[in-house]
Amino acid sequence: MNSLCRLKEWFNLHCTQVQEEYFQWLRFASISADVQYAKDMRACALWVRDYLAKYTQMTSCLIETTGQPIVFAEDLRAGPAAPTVLIYGHYDVQPVDPLELWTSPPFEPTMRDGKVYARGALDDKGQIFYAVVAMRALHELIGPLSVNVKLCIEGEEESASQGLEMALSQLKGTLQADAILVVDFGQFDEVTPAITLGARGLVALEVTLTGSNSDLHSGEHGGLAYNPNRAMVELLAKLWGSQGYIQVDGFYDDVVEASADLRQQIDFALEPKSYQKTFGVGALGGERGRTMAENNFFRPTLEINGIGGGYFGAGVKTVIPAHCTAKISCRLVPNQDPKKIEQKLIEFLKSHVVAGMQIAFHSFGGAPAFRGSSDSFLAKAIAKAAEEVNGRACKKVLCGASIPIIAKLAKELEADVVGMGYGLATDNIHAPNEHFDMSRFEKGFLTLGRAIELL
Repeated sequence: MNSLCRLKEWFNLHCTQVQEEYFQWLRFASISADVQYAKDMRACALWVRDYLAKYTQMTSCLIETTGQPIVFAEDLRAGPAAPTVLIYGHYDVQPVDPLELWTSPPFEPTMRDGKVYARGALDDKGQIFYAVVAMRALHELIGPLSVNVKLCIEGEEESASQGLEMALSQLKGTLQADAILVVDFGQFDEVTPAITLGARGLVALEVTLTGSNSDLHSGEHGGLAYNPNRAMVELLAKLWGSQGYIQVDGFYDDVVEASADLRQQIDFALEPKSYQKTFGVGALGGERGRTMAENNFFRPTLEINGIGGGYFGAGVKTVIPAHCTAKISCRLVPNQDPKKIEQKLIEFLKSHVVAGMQIAFHSFGGAPAFRGSSDSFLAKAIAKAAEEVNGRACKKVLCGASIPIIAKLAKELEADVVGMGYGLATDNIHAPNEHFDMSRFEKGFLTLGRAIELL
């Protein structure tokens, strides 16, 4: 019996238990963005630490940080001459709002039509858990591995990874590896696997305009006081030109056009009509005259993620609000410096806000983009394993989203990066009714387990 068949047999034998454990893992309300969930965060970290200690031959522990703890585990029995792979994932999840749009409670996992519905079902609890289960199966089936494996499961990926980032220089020896496998990405389409060779960077910023000491009656003060809501929408509208290009001075200074060779290497699954139909998108954004692949993979973006001031309740409350706040973010491409882009953005907003309106900023930090090589030993192993599991050639893709810590982690460890995963754009990550089906969970388990064997 070949190794892939043995992994399939193991999963079939243990699938009921694995699903039950997966549901236990999902029940922790591990929302890193909200301090009221601190106890849930720690309980979640302890649960997976104990799972690794019980079911694998890896040494596991919690590494304390200034933020949430990191779950770390390692099996170094292959010895110093063998390569070392660091598998990265995260146990924290996004907030669940708006709660009323969930069909079932977000932290009570529910199976419907073969899909598991829960916050974190895919991002990233589902994906990192199949990696953990794969390590369990490998240890039971073959014992000592021929490659050293480390696991870094952090608790602040959804909150800019500040704890891990601050501890990174001290953890260099602990995390040291030849290659980093990020188990937090998607497949090419519903039937085709992919490896991810890079993701965009990120800058996130909150802007607040203040026009008065308190909310004002919109009748008594209408025509007198400048409305901060109006000032905000006017200000934000100046960020883009008519062709979709960002108008911030110097925003594109360090952007390098993707080479023809890179464009040929990278596959893109979406085309306008199917994308618009699937997601109900009526108008396409991005820079005019560029393809969807260019706009999502190779070009930087700027988006308004939230905006509000004044009254949002039922009925009407006629006020001119004292404040208006907007949250904006940029996705960055290689060579763009997050700090430089943030400063240029702040300078633009300050210089274009209406005179007399107070403006204040709160930075949520940023991270550069990263790129990996399809020729690395890890990329080749993941691609081959994915092809064996799916019976289809593995595509090479980039990701338009961001995993903030990865570029810094790769730079600190001087290690190449490759991403894998079995998510789909329709899985509602970061949205109500997030889901992941058990058939793709199994494919992730098989791909990762087989890739470790191939190494």
